[in-house]
Amino acid sequence: MTPQEQQEKLEQFTEFFTIAYEYSVNVEKLSHSIDPIRFENSIPLPFKLASDNATIDQKALRPLKNLAGSAGQLVSYLQQQANKIDLLVQYILSQHDDDNSRVEGTHIGGGGLSFKSTDDFSLSDNLITKIFLAEHNCAVYCHGEVIEKESTDDNAWSYKVIFTNIREDDREILVKTSLHIQSKELQLLAQQRNEKAKSS
Repeated sequence: MTPQEQQEKLEQFTEFFTIAYEYSVNVEKLSHSIDPIRFENSIPLPFKLASDNATIDQKALRPLKNLAGSAGQLVSYLQQQANKIDLLVQYILSQHDDDNSRVEGTHIGGGGLSFKSTDDFSLSDNLITKIFLAEHNCAVYCHGEVIEKESTDDNAWSYKVIFTNIREDDREILVKTSLHIQSKELQLLAQQRNEKAKSS
């Protein structure tokens, strides 16, 4: 990878919103890049279920939440059923979380991710990544390319990875989840400031 190519890929990485966040991600080296059709066929079914389930929830259930009366009871029932499905899908996905390839994710967004690992990957390495944001009912299977590598103080490496193969629905889910996480963090900070102001 030339310095110019690396700069272009770093700019692509920053085109999407990214947030600092600790999460679990499985990383495996991919021997070669594959085309989008073969990639689509390689996605494990539980990850497709997780993505489809999140999309259905966003597109179908959320508009119904504004209804009142008996319709509100129906929405509550449907939400409970959706939560049961989420739990089942998360359990199935947990079987794909491999201890041997699990690393510490540090940043996540629609353009890529960052993680820390003692494994020594090289720039331009193609990776299989399985992203697990369990508390946000989000799990994404995608491919990426290492575009930045830095040593850390604890004898590990910090990597920046741009997505090379990812379903657009999954990218949208990652963007929305990142924004949701940031919103929750900002609410918590505002609450802490208010409590500190009241006690002083």
